[in-house]
Amino acid sequence: MSMTDPIADMLTRVRNAHSVGKPTVSMPSSKKLVEIARIMQEEGYIQGFEIIDGEPRATLEITMKYGPKKAKTIRGIKRISKPGLRIYAGKNDLPRVLGGLGTAIISTSQGVMTDRDARNKGIGGEVIAYIW
Repeated sequence: MSMTDPIADMLTRVRNAHSVGKPTVSMPSSKKLVEIARIMQEEGYIQGFEIIDGEPRATLEITMKYGPKKAKTIRGIKRISKPGLRIYAGKNDLPRVLGGLGTAIISTSQGVMTDRDARNKGIGGEVIAYIW
């Protein structure tokens, strides 16, 4: 069965696994999901990720990150641009999540990057999600 919104599925799986304290979460892999996982790792929201080759499709396994005493590193994840309503932002209109404390994931012509990187490069794009 084809999935309508794999990015929302990924974010929901990460949110749910993180809220119950699971060490890892797995999902079907794609290039865009791997890029989103890379950004989440670079920003310190997850510990790491691994692509496991499988027969019908590769699997993306994300290792969750917690602070001391199982403190949550992710306070919230929100999908912004959806298949039914795409949200784009120009270079001057890039969003700031919690005044710069959170991260907006932007899909640009030069790849998937954070709002900070897109602002520094002076390019806009599709606002995929907010993480704080």
